[in-house]
Amino acid sequence: MPKFNDIDLKKWKEYEDIELSSLWIIENRKKNTYHSNQYHGNFVPQIPEQLIKRFTKKGELVIDFFVGGGTSIYEAYELKRRAIGVDINNDMFGDILNKINNDEKYKLIQADSTEPSTIKKIKKEMDFNEKAQLLIFHPPYHNIIKFTDMNTDLSNLKSIEEFLVEFEKVIVNSFELLENKRYAALIMGDIYQDSVWHPLGFQTMNLFIKNGYTLKSIIVKNIDETKGKRGQRSIWRYRALSSDYYLFGHEYIFIFKK
Repeated sequence: MPKFNDIDLKKWKEYEDIELSSLWIIENRKKNTYHSNQYHGNFVPQIPEQLIKRFTKKGELVIDFFVGGGTSIYEAYELKRRAIGVDINNDMFGDILNKINNDEKYKLIQADSTEPSTIKKIKKEMDFNEKAQLLIFHPPYHNIIKFTDMNTDLSNLKSIEEFLVEFEKVIVNSFELLENKRYAALIMGDIYQDSVWHPLGFQTMNLFIKNGYTLKSIIVKNIDETKGKRGQRSIWRYRALSSDYYLFGHEYIFIFKK
């Protein structure tokens, strides 16, 4: 059994539900009593599900620095891991806690993950000298979706350069919270602005490497089509055909080791 998960290698053929390819095709969002589409910008539940199964054991701690609508919290709850979620916007906190029956093993903190003071708030919810076994980062893809009206919200920053500077602070601040030889995951997509494709995925990936992480995997995942996207599909195809760019069909999941 690996030191970082509960997989019994004597029964390795039975783990067909564990995705091991660098290409993830997820055709439909996982649906249950927890997950919904009411929070715009949620990632598909199968992503944290796979990450938690692969890189943690039951009872270990997962920290999500952009918890949003609570996708990672719900998966940690189902898989019997503990979890701490941080977000600058607490609009969904009540709904998240209600769905998990206000279980005390799951903490939600309203805070700006770019601020060092946020790390102190997280530590107060951890045992003395405790470290997390998995960090999850699913930040805004710059200003593609506006989440709040707060000036410090990463989705409201004026330039990509400013976004990268502020997001790097999250990486630096959180590094101490992760146990050595354990894992961090970044979910990120690229963006298209001013007729230029900006490789935001690889730009943010490099920030992790710059700040002490080892890159273990780059996973390409298909972008699932929401109802809104399906309704606009024709117009986006027309725009692409009339210009010189391709439509986004993927995003990245980067796996790092401390």
